[in-house]
Amino acid sequence: MEYQIVTEFAELESVCSKARESDVVMLDTEFVRIRTYYPKLGLIQLYDGDQLSLIDPLTISDFTPFIELLKDTSVLKVLHACGEDLEVFANSFNCMPYPMVDTQIMAAFLGYGLSTGFAALVQEYLDVELDKSESRADWVARPLTDKQLDYAAADVYYLWPLYFKLFAKVEAKQWWEAAQQESELLMQKRGRTPNPENAYLDIKGAWQLKRKQLAVLKPLATWRLNEAIKRDLALNFIIKEQELWTVARHGLKKPKQMEQEGIDPRAIRRHGERIAAIVKHAQQTPEEDFPEKIERLMDFPGYKQVFKTLKDEVKKAAQHSGLATEFLASKKQLNQYLSWVWKHQRDPAKLPDVMQGWRLELFGRQLDQVMDV
Repeated sequence: MEYQIVTEFAELESVCSKARESDVVMLDTEFVRIRTYYPKLGLIQLYDGDQLSLIDPLTISDFTPFIELLKDTSVLKVLHACGEDLEVFANSFNCMPYPMVDTQIMAAFLGYGLSTGFAALVQEYLDVELDKSESRADWVARPLTDKQLDYAAADVYYLWPLYFKLFAKVEAKQWWEAAQQESELLMQKRGRTPNPENAYLDIKGAWQLKRKQLAVLKPLATWRLNEAIKRDLALNFIIKEQELWTVARHGLKKPKQMEQEGIDPRAIRRHGERIAAIVKHAQQTPEEDFPEKIERLMDFPGYKQVFKTLKDEVKKAAQHSGLATEFLASKKQLNQYLSWVWKHQRDPAKLPDVMQGWRLELFGRQLDQVMDV
């Protein structure tokens, strides 16, 4: 397994130009995400079937040739379990690889569980045992060790033959178009920019709060998300989610009160005054401007029975298709569908996953018939 390390613009230009002559390229990234809001890119792996390149993003400032490759619609980019990789591309280069297919998704269309790892597939299809001991390495530290570089190179070197073996099987089972649709759906989800105004809806336990308390939680959650993005810090390193909920629940306006309720002293020192100011301002919100009470699906009449009925329909589709039930429709996706029916009156602009593409054909329409009975 030979590879070259790319550290200069001219090398990057040459490598990407050659890769664009190929119909298919393998891509992967190594990154670190511990305390930061955004993943920190440490290495890019690129393999066109002939030339394997390890691109060092810490030494190159102009990535135009690579961005052009990512956007080149004549080249299919192949990745494995690429949810976070897509976030890396979006954050680092303001674009995503397109068109793209995820081999983990391809494997799911062959009956594997949705979280099947790369090493397991390589072992099964190529009879090669990969060393995954470097998966938690610090990819931003320099210099990278030979062991790290070999590990990173292997991820795209073996992805090449694996992809073609999976492709032959997926195409034979007539799932190729569906695998592309599912990969694109993943890209859409990972590419969504969070709306700070709706951040309060993601706070665990927000449904327990009254409208007046939500009027406090909403600006607090918006501030926390904006602060995390601005400072590139993980949300809980600004202030923990549960502590934010506590502040809103009790309307804490003084650092002393926050301390008594168990809020982290470091968070109080750094942000206590700002939080207090937000709470005081929010408490002046007129009642007509309070956020709506958050309705949980499980509190809707008959939720459990309806959910079970939908789950049974998905199980039937799983038996018929040979695909894993969880892959066809997770609990989250079924709840998304119920929200669409019960809360959004089947708004065509807010189509849930099960009412799009291959899922609609396979069982989505059946779910709708069940709901209309």
